[in-house]
Amino acid sequence: MKNLKGLTQKEAEKIFEEYGANELKEIVKVSLLKILIRQIKNNFIIYLLFVAMFLSFFVNKSVTAYTILAVIILVISTGFFQEYKAEKAIAALKKMIMPVSIVIRDGKEIEIFSKNIVPGDILILRTGEKIPADCLILESKELRVNESVLTGESQEMKKVEATSERNYKRENQLFMGTLIINGRCVVKVLRTGMNTEFGKIAGMISTAEKELPLQKKVNGITKYMVFVALTVSILTGIVMLIRSVPLSPELIIEVLIVVIALSVSAFPEGFPVVLMTTLASGAYRMAQKNAIVNRMSIIETLGETTVICSDKTGTITTGEMTVKKIFCDNKLFEISGAGYEATGDFSYNGKNINVQKNNSLNLLLKAGALCNDSKIERKGTDNEYSMRGTPTEAALLIASAKAGIFRDDLHFLREGEIPFNSERKIMSVAIKEKRENYVYSKGALEILLKNCKFIQREDGIFTLLERDKKQIMKMNQELASKSLRTLAIAYKKIKSPDKDYFEKELVFLGLVGMEDPPREEVKEAIKLCYTAGINVKMITGDNKETAMAIAKQINLKKGEILEGWELDELSDKELFKVVKNTVVFARVKPEHKLRIVKALKENGEIVTMTGDGVNDAPALKESHIGVAMGIGGTDVTREVADLTLKDDNFVTIVSAIKEGRTIFNNIQKFVTYQLSCNYAELFIIFFGILLGLPLPLLALQILFMNLVTDNLPAITLGFNPSSQDVMNKKPRKKSHILEKKLIYLIIIAGTIIGVITLGVFYFVLNVLNQELVVARTTALVTLIFFEIAHAFNFRSFRKRVLNRSPFVNKYLVYASLISLLATFLIIYTPLNKVFETSPIGWLNLLIAFVASLIIIFVFDIMKVKKGDLSQEK
Repeated sequence: MKNLKGLTQKEAEKIFEEYGANELKEIVKVSLLKILIRQIKNNFIIYLLFVAMFLSFFVNKSVTAYTILAVIILVISTGFFQEYKAEKAIAALKKMIMPVSIVIRDGKEIEIFSKNIVPGDILILRTGEKIPADCLILESKELRVNESVLTGESQEMKKVEATSERNYKRENQLFMGTLIINGRCVVKVLRTGMNTEFGKIAGMISTAEKELPLQKKVNGITKYMVFVALTVSILTGIVMLIRSVPLSPELIIEVLIVVIALSVSAFPEGFPVVLMTTLASGAYRMAQKNAIVNRMSIIETLGETTVICSDKTGTITTGEMTVKKIFCDNKLFEISGAGYEATGDFSYNGKNINVQKNNSLNLLLKAGALCNDSKIERKGTDNEYSMRGTPTEAALLIASAKAGIFRDDLHFLREGEIPFNSERKIMSVAIKEKRENYVYSKGALEILLKNCKFIQREDGIFTLLERDKKQIMKMNQELASKSLRTLAIAYKKIKSPDKDYFEKELVFLGLVGMEDPPREEVKEAIKLCYTAGINVKMITGDNKETAMAIAKQINLKKGEILEGWELDELSDKELFKVVKNTVVFARVKPEHKLRIVKALKENGEIVTMTGDGVNDAPALKESHIGVAMGIGGTDVTREVADLTLKDDNFVTIVSAIKEGRTIFNNIQKFVTYQLSCNYAELFIIFFGILLGLPLPLLALQILFMNLVTDNLPAITLGFNPSSQDVMNKKPRKKSHILEKKLIYLIIIAGTIIGVITLGVFYFVLNVLNQELVVARTTALVTLIFFEIAHAFNFRSFRKRVLNRSPFVNKYLVYASLISLLATFLIIYTPLNKVFETSPIGWLNLLIAFVASLIIIFVFDIMKVKKGDLSQEK
C-alpha cells in the first residue's frame, strides 16, 4: 500500500462540523403528530364515542357527555403512549448494530463508526462490505462491485483504481450503499450522507409501511369481532326499545348510548397497538440477549423453527483459533499457549526447540504471516493481542509472533495477489523481499497439494513424491480427527509477479493444525433443541474428520455425514431423500447451502440458516430465517438476514427461538383473555335484557370497565416472561392465533363470567332486595374482580395459578392494583355520582370476590386434566 497518512483527527473533526454525520435522513420517520393522528384516523371506536358524547349533550346529560370526552382522551392517550413506546423500541433496535469502517487517520488504521466518516478520509474496504460513502479508488485488487441498489442491474461491475484524483470515470468510483463482491481496495471519500448518489435518490423516495403477517391475523380477528359486537349490540338495543314502548326521544337516545357503549366494550380496539408493543418489547429483550431482529415479521416464524443449519466455526465453536501443531519436514511440532497471547513454546518429541535454527519451520511461519490480510495489535504492554480480520489468519500471525517473527518487521512489498474465495479455497500473494520475488500460498490441503511439485526439507528443496503425498494426507486426517482445523502452506521463488504462474509447481512447506474448541454452553443448547423438537445440522468448510470430531464433542445426534463433492453428485431428488437424516455437511461451498435449504423446505421443514460470507446471502434469503454474524459476518449477509447475532453464538439462536415462542404465546394469551372478557360483557347485557331484568350495567360503567379493567391487564400479558416449559413442546405448526381450543376457552370463560355475574345481579336485587344501584354496583365489581382473576389464568397455559408466584409478571400485579384502585374510586368517592354507582358493604364485596375465584378454580382443573390449554391433543 502507498504511504497514505490520511487526515489528522483535528482535520476530520473540522470537516465533520461542516458536513455533518454520514447518514441518510429518515424518509419515513414517524412523528409524534403522525402517531397521534393515527389514534383517531383509523379508530372506529373514537367516532362512536363522539356520537355518544353529542347525543348526551343533546339530551342535557352534560356530566355523561364530559365523562365520555374524558374516555375519548384516555383512549387516544393510551394508544398514543403504547405506540410511541413501540416506535422507540424499534428505533433503539436499529441502532443496536452500528456500521463501522477502517479509516486511516494520523497515519494509523483505526476503526470508527461509519457515520463519522468525512470527505477526504482514506478507507480500507474488503470483500463483503457495504460501501459507506461515495469514494475514489486509489488502490484495488480484483475489485468487483454490485451496484444494483443504484442501477437496478444485478451484474457485477469491475472497478479499477484512478490514475488521477482530478480526472476519473465511473469505473474508478465506489458509491454509498453498493456492495463489494470480490477483492479489496483503498479509497478516498468524495461525498457523504445526503450528498452521495444514493442520498440524492433516497431524498426522492418514500417507503410505505408493510403490514406484518401477525398484524393481518390480528386485524382479521378484530374485523370479525366488530361484526359480532355490532350485531349483538344492535339486537340488544332493539330488545330494549321493544320492552320500553311507548318510546320517547330521550329514551331512544339513551338506548343508542348504551348500544354504543356496549359496542365499544366489545371491540378489541387495543389489539393492533398491544401487538406492536409486544413484538417491539420482545425484540428488545432478544437484543439484550445479543439477537438483533432485522425484520419483525420473523418473530412469529422463530417459534415454528424445526431445523437449525449452523456454521461450525465461530458459531458452534469459539472462533478464537490457536495453532497447536505444525507438520513440517516429516516432523510434528507442538505449540503451547492459547488464544491471542503471543506467549508459547515450540517443541518436538517433548523438547523445546529454537525456531530460528529450523529453516523449514521458520519459512512456514514467515509464509503464514505474509500470505495474510489480517492484523494483530498489542493490548497495552503485555503479550496479549486483539485481532482485525479472520480468526484463521490471526492464529497464523500469533504463531509467528511466538517464534519472534512479526510481519511489520519484515521488509517486503506485496506486488500482486489472488484472493481467497469459497470456490478456489486458496489465497496467494506475490512478495518482493530485497531483490527477490516469491509467491506464498495457503489454503485447503486437497486443493493446494495438487499445485505442489516440490517439498521443503531442512537441507533443501526436493521433488514431491507420491509417498510424501500419502504421508501428508495421513497426517491431515490424524490432525482433523483431533478436532484440529488444517491449513496447507506452500511457496516458490519467481522471476516476476505473473498471476498465470502464481499457483503452479509450488514448494510444499507443511500443514498447520489449529484448535477451535466448541463453546462450553453449546452442548446444553443442542440438548435443549432436541427437547424442543428442533433438529440441528452442522455445516462447515472443514474436512470430514474435523467435522465428525466436533460433532461428537457437542453431542450431535448420530446420522449421516455428507461432503461437498458428494452433494455435487446427488440430484435434487436424491438430496431430498437424504437431507433429513444428514446431521453434518463437510467441505461445503455456499451454493451447497442453498441446495440444502431448498431440500429441507421441500421436506416441510421450517429452516433457520446461519451465514457470514458474501456467497452465503442466497441461502440466507431462501431460508425461513436467515441469521447473520455481527462479529465475523459481512455487510452483505447482514443486509439480507432476518436476525443478526451480536456475539456469533449458537446459543443466541436458541435463545431467540425461545423468545419467539414466548412472544407468540403471549399474543395468544392477551387475545384469548381480551375476547373472553368482551364476550362476557356482551353476554351480561344481552341476556340480562332478554331475561327481562333491568339493565345490569350502564353505559359509563361499561366504558370504564373496558378502558381500565379490560385493557390494562391485557396489555401486561404481553410482558409474560418465558416459561420453563416453552422449549418442552414441539415446534408450532403454521396456524391461526385463535385455534379451536382457544375459541372453546373464550366461550367457556365468557359464559361462566357472564352467567355468574348475572346471577349475582339477580341475587342482590331480588333475594337480598337491595336497590337497583347497589345491585348494578355489585355486578360491576363482580365483573371487574372476574376479569382481574381471569388475567392471572393467562400467565401460563399449563401451570396452575396457585402454583405460581403472583410476581412472575409484576406488571400484571401493578395493573390489577391500579384497576382495583380505580374501581373503588368510582364507588367510594363523589365520582360515584358520575358513574351512577353506590358504596357497597362487605357482604356484597365478599360475594363478588368469592364468585370471581370460580374462574381460577375452573381453569386450574382444566390445566390439571388437559395439560396445555393452548395446544390441540
